[in-house]
Amino acid sequence: MDDLVEQTIDRYFDVFDYIVFGVMLIVSALIGVYFAFFAKVKQDTTSEYLMGGKTMGIFPISMSLIASYISGISMLGIPAEIYTYGTQFWMIITSEGLVSITMAVAYLPVFYKLQITSSYEYLNLRFNQTVRLLGSTLFLLKMLLYIPIVIYVPALAFSQVTGIHLHLVTPVVCIVCIFYTTLGGLKAVVWTDTVQTLVMFCALVCVAGMGTINAGGFTKVWNTNNEGGRIDFFNFNWDPTIRHTFWTVSIGNYFGWLASCSINQAMVQRCLAMPTLRKANITVGILVVGIMALVSMCCFMGLLIYATYHKCDPITRGAITKSDQLLPYFVMHIAGSMPGLPGLFVSGVFSAALSSMSTGLNSMTGVIFEDLIKPNVKKPLSEAYASLLMKTIVVIIGTICVGLVFVVEKMGALIQASGSLAAITAGPLLGIFTLGMFFPFVNHWGALSGGLVSGGLIAWISIGTQMQMAKNLIQFPQKPVSVEGCNPNWVMEYLSLTLHPDAKPKLDPPFFLYRISYMYYTALGCITAITIGIIVSLLTGGNKNKIVDKNLFSPVIHRFIKGNVLNNEIKLNEL
Repeated sequence: MDDLVEQTIDRYFDVFDYIVFGVMLIVSALIGVYFAFFAKVKQDTTSEYLMGGKTMGIFPISMSLIASYISGISMLGIPAEIYTYGTQFWMIITSEGLVSITMAVAYLPVFYKLQITSSYEYLNLRFNQTVRLLGSTLFLLKMLLYIPIVIYVPALAFSQVTGIHLHLVTPVVCIVCIFYTTLGGLKAVVWTDTVQTLVMFCALVCVAGMGTINAGGFTKVWNTNNEGGRIDFFNFNWDPTIRHTFWTVSIGNYFGWLASCSINQAMVQRCLAMPTLRKANITVGILVVGIMALVSMCCFMGLLIYATYHKCDPITRGAITKSDQLLPYFVMHIAGSMPGLPGLFVSGVFSAALSSMSTGLNSMTGVIFEDLIKPNVKKPLSEAYASLLMKTIVVIIGTICVGLVFVVEKMGALIQASGSLAAITAGPLLGIFTLGMFFPFVNHWGALSGGLVSGGLIAWISIGTQMQMAKNLIQFPQKPVSVEGCNPNWVMEYLSLTLHPDAKPKLDPPFFLYRISYMYYTALGCITAITIGIIVSLLTGGNKNKIVDKNLFSPVIHRFIKGNVLNNEIKLNEL
């Protein structure tokens, strides 16, 4: 193990690695070709293209959801998080089981009874077209900014440590993704996600196994991390300004995951592709187990990396420049004796990126077609024309995302801000849907006001926080690293430069909301939307005497709704 700390990147992709990586791309493309031209049921109707004919099986849908929620950013970022800040982040898995129960009991039954294609169609049924447009716009904005980043981050990291040029690999993988998503619709996306999920698992298991052996076994890995202060699971400090505590990662992740799973178009679209609600709930349960397993594997990779480089930090030494390069740097070292393993791992990371991109393209197409095009078309579209239109939308969106990848490259500061981007849209959306499903008296004025105020608040906090971080006014304490195992000459030079650092003046702490943990952003956005929505609805008369469909409300509150019920329609008689 000790000989690893002094190495530099001296091994790049060989022919076996390129073959493994190429096979993954070819298989993905062939799946799209199969469902477009050779499957028994062609993808030439709206139901088939967006919902898979509502006959999808539990296994492929489960694998697709797992792949969709584990991106290349996660595979690279989680090990770096554990290496840099310790294991507290690992506790996000504690809230995922509760999220699945909440979704299965409170949210998913509403969508399933209504049998809608776009989750934002619910907002029109419950409120009005304006609220639906707000929800759709927030979702499309989020995905348009998320997809380029999810492709760019792994491409950047691997281009720097494997020799694959960023401008070569990014267009290639994006074109393949656009190709099979366009041709095969939801079924192609789901089955390629299934293949890509298996590749992810294989890659992580192989690298984790080799890394554990190289580090001297699991016990030594754990003890080394414990001695280095990385093992930190139960920090019960309630201070909301601490970046990660048990409460910030468990409570914060509960709201974040609830927004990602319960109302997100990608999730709803796949769950409604199942023939029954029971099977959809089983799928959600498998998703939780799979996510917990993948997150735990990625966290363990962080422990492995520290156990390997605990005496010579590669970032301090200058072998790499960013923490998100730690995992590929580690892989290229331990995989030197196994041709094809680096290719398998690169395939795993890009599989995560491709699955997130294909899911995004397919779900965005559903939202654009169902929420923006169909309501504004006077005559019903033929199935053939609708299918062609949706495929055209995929190509256009995919092309835009490829172009935005290169914009992101030029605007690197946006990468740091991307972590807060999801909360700007997730919090308000979760709040709006919760208002609709759990508060019968809330009207469209309340939902619209709550969503706008919430989005503005979280955007202000997020942007303000990033500006304070750019000025180094907000910094997070990192776990200690060592360079004592590095080259002695290099260590002396390093110490001479850092022994007498310049004194820095003590500055006043930034505004409280700028210091609050980013994990609470979604929760804060949701609570704000609900609070403003309730107040505005009460001030504007609520929904008294309005006739509404009982299925628009969560089954959890059916017994508490007061009004006259006739054929599932309720005439509300109280605010």
